[in-house]
Amino acid sequence: MLTLSELADFITSKGIPCTVEGDGGVSISAVATLEDAGEGQISFLSNPKYEPQLATTRASAVFVRPELKPPRPMTLVRTADPYAAVTAAIVRLHGYREHPHWGVSPQAFIHPTAKIGANANIAPGVHIARDVVIGDDAVIYPGVYIARRCKIGNAVTLFPNVVIYEDSVLGDRVVVHAGTVIGEDGLGYAPVNDKWVKIPQIGNVVIGDDVEIGANCTIDRATLGSTVIGSGTKFSNLIAIGHGTKIGDDCLFVAQVGIAGSVNVGRHVTMAGQAGVVGHITIGDNVTVGAKAGVTNSIEEGMTVLGAPAVPIQECKRQVAAMQKLPQMKKEILRLRNDVQRLLERDGQAEKRES
Repeated sequence: MLTLSELADFITSKGIPCTVEGDGGVSISAVATLEDAGEGQISFLSNPKYEPQLATTRASAVFVRPELKPPRPMTLVRTADPYAAVTAAIVRLHGYREHPHWGVSPQAFIHPTAKIGANANIAPGVHIARDVVIGDDAVIYPGVYIARRCKIGNAVTLFPNVVIYEDSVLGDRVVVHAGTVIGEDGLGYAPVNDKWVKIPQIGNVVIGDDVEIGANCTIDRATLGSTVIGSGTKFSNLIAIGHGTKIGDDCLFVAQVGIAGSVNVGRHVTMAGQAGVVGHITIGDNVTVGAKAGVTNSIEEGMTVLGAPAVPIQECKRQVAAMQKLPQMKKEILRLRNDVQRLLERDGQAEKRES
């Protein structure tokens, strides 16, 4: 528990300047939403659509932007980035998940040729195959399988039932959530005499430092060479990455993104939920792909695209606006067609009378 002023000082020390407006001596023990917060808890307002909740929240304090005018007297912490500030507050007040402590369980299978770093925390039911190298401070949960010749860095966390196929490489501080599979065979088949003949997938997967991969993701090994996930990239759940694809640093993929093989994705690319990308194209740096977008062509850096097929967002908005007008446009066309028909019939009758 901290006073609000102490918490604000801590957040400011992390490079997120903030100023208390009101009672800096109030005790803060937890972070909660505007709707759920109560006495002794701090909340935040980042999205303006939740601003009406300021009138009813019972939070002892709220992170807000400098220009916000509260609907009633209340204690505020003003900061240019409330989302970053509340993130720092959660870290300070709640910390990160604490893992169970197993040491190296005698119920784990570790091949004699495997090399395990210092301070390993390996659960019962883990299987580590021959010639695996694991760095210091590893946390490996039950049911994890690490195949031959994998190389895993320091401070890696593998949650239950993660499977890592042979020759995969994971950097330092990688987190892989439950049920994810890394390095399985990609969809590599050659059409021979109307049959699909499997192409041996002899490449691997290379994952950089500080990557976090959600639950039930799949990252195919390359047919040749490497499938690459750049350092600092974060995946939600149910992400599928095709063989030979290369993802740049610091990307963010939301749930159910699917990327086919041999795609080159730049750095700091954001893909919203259910976006899909065809194979053999390039997506530039700092691109944003909207939800449910179907990317069928390469995208230049810095663009925001939406729709299926994906197009620049302003063009997609025009298309959507036009689609919404189709029922009325249909009525207008039918009316005009009827008007034209009546005119033609009238002209035909006039010609008959003249003749």
